[in-house]
Amino acid sequence: MRSPTPTPTPGPARTRGRRSGWDRRSLILVFLGVPFAFYFLMVLYPFSQAVYYSVTGWSGFSPDQPFVGLANYQRLFSDGTFLTALGNSLLLLLVVPAVTLFLSFVLAVLVTFGGSTSGGVRGLRNSGFYRVVSFFPYVVPAIVIGIIFSQVFNPANGLLNGFLLALGLDGFRDFAWLGDPGTAMPATMAVIVWAFVGFYLVLFVAAIRGIDPELFEAARLDGAGRFRSAVHIAAPGIAGGVRTAYVYMGILALDAFVYLQALNPTGGPDNSTLVVTQQIFTTAFTRGQFGVACAMGVVLAVVTLLFVGVVFGLSRFLPGFERGGRTRGGLR
Repeated sequence: MRSPTPTPTPGPARTRGRRSGWDRRSLILVFLGVPFAFYFLMVLYPFSQAVYYSVTGWSGFSPDQPFVGLANYQRLFSDGTFLTALGNSLLLLLVVPAVTLFLSFVLAVLVTFGGSTSGGVRGLRNSGFYRVVSFFPYVVPAIVIGIIFSQVFNPANGLLNGFLLALGLDGFRDFAWLGDPGTAMPATMAVIVWAFVGFYLVLFVAAIRGIDPELFEAARLDGAGRFRSAVHIAAPGIAGGVRTAYVYMGILALDAFVYLQALNPTGGPDNSTLVVTQQIFTTAFTRGQFGVACAMGVVLAVVTLLFVGVVFGLSRFLPGFERGGRTRGGLR
């Protein structure tokens, strides 16, 4: 009598294949699906709502959302106040990141290899203390910084005017730094720069220390000074980090609502410090024109995307930015 044929069981290779397929799907679901769902709910969906509201006459406090097409956008670009605010935002975008990152890089160079030229390559004495002190403003809330400097710039008893008077500069007696159209925006920029220089200093110090120290030693042996070492070794070596920092700092400059609102909530003299984010707040919550405010937000978002695209596009044509920050010499 013939014995029954045993049922074949899955071999180890087939079991491993099934397990590998399930692991791959699980990986995609957890590490791609969940973050994308969160990003869709928290970013894409609200932004699509803002785009929809921007073509309506919604007041924000009623269920009526009459469709008005592009009337809100036509209204914006014929509104002198909004154009002034947009110009001020673009001015912040151009000046604040450039000044902040330049000062941070100079200080980072001093801290890492700006010390004595005798012996090994080293930074200034007590450089760790400088890093801690410079980083302190970053941990202070923006609203607190704005309130502090609004008192520093106080024309009657502010610290800045008192210091200048002590130096014998009587022309600054009762000078309103935030009340003069010529100084209101520079003073505001100085506050934002002061708040972020220390943060990017720490980032640049870490990036410079990631460069091979032998390059700095070789440059010193060849007679290169601090300036040449900074320009030809440190700057190309951290180029990718500078690009990313510039993008983040530019986005912050476009969204510097807290600093501007704390220093000059009314937009300054002749709207000299008025920015788009302040105009959005006033239009939505004071005038009850949420449709127009959403149109302003869409314009600001488009400006932000264009800025990021320009930065990443130009970096492809600048030395030191090839292949995501890898320089021609192979540095990062």
